[in-house]
Amino acid sequence: MSKSKLGPVSKRWVIKLGTGILSDSRGQVDLAQIDQLAAQVVELRRRGHQVLIVSSGAVGCGMSLLGLTKRPTVMAQLQACAALGQPRLMRLYDEAFGRSGIRVGQVLVTYLELDSLSLYRNIQRTVEHLLAHKNIVPIFNENDVVSYDELVGARFGDNDQLSAHIAILARAERLIILSNVRGLATESDGTGRLIRDVRKIDARIEKLAGGTKSQTSVGGMVSKLKAAHLVNGAGIPMQIANGRQKNVLVSICQGEAVGTIFHP
Repeated sequence: MSKSKLGPVSKRWVIKLGTGILSDSRGQVDLAQIDQLAAQVVELRRRGHQVLIVSSGAVGCGMSLLGLTKRPTVMAQLQACAALGQPRLMRLYDEAFGRSGIRVGQVLVTYLELDSLSLYRNIQRTVEHLLAHKNIVPIFNENDVVSYDELVGARFGDNDQLSAHIAILARAERLIILSNVRGLATESDGTGRLIRDVRKIDARIEKLAGGTKSQTSVGGMVSKLKAAHLVNGAGIPMQIANGRQKNVLVSICQGEAVGTIFHP
């Protein structure tokens, strides 16, 4: 197996799970996927890692409960979906991790908390306390029920940028974004050769992001590059990989070349 170029395996990881890898082709919650991702995180912990999860999927869970097949466009409907979906999402995680004796801790945040020094430090203390327990995995999401920004993507962008903020807050050694893409490719539509390592996010790299151009876009490679800018500036590498690749987190843990790494 070829190896990545990050050196020794890091011990504290923030892992962002996107909506695309938590849902099936019908837009419904993929229970088997949640189970196998949880099993991989359990294996990482067995190997000595501390893991924090930033999870999308609350709105999708709410849509499933309401029988919706298309994402609402009205803000009140989106927030209602989040209000219904967040408890179900956490229950699914609790069940998946519970099979291995692991508990999950829910941490809902908004930009205002991360922008307040006192609240920021309070979240840091909470994170450290949760991680001090060997059987707890903290799971972050933006509080979609009260936050306008995340739902329209103006502030965090489908949790990509939120995961970068959490990685910095938690003093993580790596941010891993699992998506339904393999990484950054040489063609803006995702085709072409996979770029394994990015040493500098310049105009050429930004052009390859392609896709969504709107300032209010949700997700996409543009949002991921913004996340890479944030964590790289704090000295943290970021890795994008396909969350449906078999044992993708274990492969990364073993130093195999997976996806694209954005180096500080």
